[in-house]
Formats: sequence, structure tokens, C-alpha cells
Amino acid sequence: MLRFLTAGESHGPQLTVIVEGIPANMSVDIDTLNQEMFKRQGGYGRGRRMQIEKDTVEIVSGVRHGLTLGSPITIVIKNDDFTHWRNIMGASPISEEEKSNMKRVITKPRPGHADLIGGMKYNHKDLRNVLERSSARETAARVAVGALCKQLLKQLDIDVYSRVVSIGGIKDKSTYDIETIRQHSDANDVRMINEDLVEPVHQKIDQAKKDGDSIGGVVQVIVDHMPIGIGSYVHYDRKLDGRIAQSVSSINAFKGVSFGEGFELADKPGSQVQDPIIYSEELGYTRSSNHLGGLEGGMSNGMPIIVNGVMKPIPTLYKPLDSVDILNKEPFKASIERSDSSAVPAASIVCEHAVTFEIARAILEEFESNDLSKLYEQIVERRNLNLNF
Repeated sequence: MLRFLTAGESHGPQLTVIVEGIPANMSVDIDTLNQEMFKRQGGYGRGRRMQIEKDTVEIVSGVRHGLTLGSPITIVIKNDDFTHWRNIMGASPISEEEKSNMKRVITKPRPGHADLIGGMKYNHKDLRNVLERSSARETAARVAVGALCKQLLKQLDIDVYSRVVSIGGIKDKSTYDIETIRQHSDANDVRMINEDLVEPVHQKIDQAKKDGDSIGGVVQVIVDHMPIGIGSYVHYDRKLDGRIAQSVSSINAFKGVSFGEGFELADKPGSQVQDPIIYSEELGYTRSSNHLGGLEGGMSNGMPIIVNGVMKPIPTLYKPLDSVDILNKEPFKASIERSDSSAVPAASIVCEHAVTFEIARAILEEFESNDLSKLYEQIVERRNLNLNF
């Protein structure tokens, strides 16, 4: 079973990830992993934190001479900024006097964050104990896991891409084929295919920054060349779309998930929603449309899987909202941590890798997966089923 565990705080010394279940004899390219990490830090509208941290991965177990061993893989992502936070985030005990004089204590929770509820739940009077872990910094670890899984899927002839569909209400309404998305999703710093929208989006983000505000958007992930029947209709918790939806909705600031044409399907008659089944000797069973986004009955149907994620505006604002100091219960303006005016382009990368992990996990549950070559043979056999059923 494929699973992972992450550890680390936003301003701590490092993020650590342990990944279990990757088959043996899979080739691992560190440079490609780091390219994916770099993409997460990019995009127009990012704040100063991305200029400080240069996220690179170090693999300290589970890979030897470029090949996976089948044992747990440990990935470390060091925080270069920790040198300035050592006294604040160090693990060693400190005196009560040091605590009372410590800088950057947070007692004013920020609306839209985990600060207040997390403080109540875990009885933290310094809300930094909450925000350090609830920070979107943790998504760097998730991207590292997804990047590893992306290399696995690539070696199984499965590709995953992402793009931005809208930012701040500016929507790319065009329909693109997968090859266009593959070639152009990284062509600009807002990750939108339509180049005519780049400058208006820049202006929208700049205005939000000037106003001390933030904007959200919609991202899309496409999984191409999926074998059929991954997932299950038998039990609710094995449905592939359900698993993907849970993973995407767990990304910081994501508030909506849909598949294919998503919420637009609610306004159409059934005759315009279902995807007619066709057959050819060359392709076997396929569909003449893909309104449902490659998923039927909780399983992949061989069409590209299309996942849409809605990201709300980042809640940390440079024009902070009203809050209450938990020490004296007095009203106050919420505290400000470094933030972005828009992180939608980066969020598309995080979403892409969250989906990638769920696809890889479902495939490794479907087939025997101790060795990559045996896994590949089973994938080929499943694809042939589409021709021979």
C-alpha cells in the first residue's frame, strides 16, 4: 500500500517525508524532482518567502544508485530561513523568562486560518504552535511525494498535467486538447493557456496587492493514458473520484472539487451529460465525449481524468480583518505573516501532485507492485482488456 507521512513546521529546520510502497527498481531523477519543487515556488503574485527558500530535495533512504529499493523512501527539504528562527522554533526547553520575552508570539488569530480553533483544540496559548504546522509550507512535502509518484506514472506511460482556468474572475473559457496543455501550461507565470489573458491577470493581482487584498481561482489537472477500471464501484471508500476529491479538498485554501464539466452539468439535460460508448478495432471501447472527466461509477474509464479545484483567496491579508486577542479578549486587527496576493499558479502545481499521488496509490492497490517491471506488465494487460473484452 502506498502511503506517506510528513513532518516539520513552516519555520523549522526542515520538512521530512517518509514514503512507503513505491515498487523496487523504479528509476529516480533528482533533478526532475527539484524541477517540480521549483514550479511550486513560482507564479505571479508570490510573496517574499519564495525568494528566501530555494526548495530542493535530498533523498536519504530507499534509493540506491538511482533506483528504488522497495523500502521506505525518506525525503528531506531543508528550510534555509531557519537560521533566523532558531531561537523561536528550537526544540530545546527555555525558561519562563525567555518565553515572556520571546518575539513573534501570536495571540491574535487570523480569520480564515486554523489559528483560533487549533489553539482551542490543542490548548495552545501561543498560536504560533498552530500556524507553523497548518501553514501551506507543508505542501512542499506533498509536492515532493507527488513528484516521486509522477516519475512512477511516467514509467507506466501515464502523464499528469495541470493548468490555471481562472484567477480573480478572469476565465480562460477555451477548450484545449491535451497536447496543447502539455506544451503551454508552463509557458507563462500565471499558467494559463490563453496568452491574451496574462496581462489582465497581472493587473488584477497587482491591484489586489495594492489594496492589501488577495484573489483566488480555479485550477485543472488532467491525467492522460489511464488504464481502465482503476478504483471501484463496490465500496464508497474505494471510489477513485471520492479519493481524489478528499485529497484535493485537503490542500490549503481549496474549497471545491469537481470532475469533467463539474458544476455546469447540473444545468444540462442527461442527453448532454453522459458520454456515449463507441468501439473500434484500433482503440477498443472508448467515449465520443468526456463530459464526466474520465470517471464512471468511481472508476477510470480510459478517457483522460479531468479534476477541477477551487482555491479561495489567501486569508492572510496586508489589510487585516478584525480579530480578538485571546489573552485579554479585546478586539484587534489580525496579525500578519508573510503572504501572497495570489498563489493560484502555485496551487495548480500542488493540486497536480496531490492528484498524482492518489492515482499512483489506486494503481498500486489494483496490481501486485513489488517490482516495477511486473507492475508494467499488468498495466499493459489491463489496457489490452479494453480491446479484447
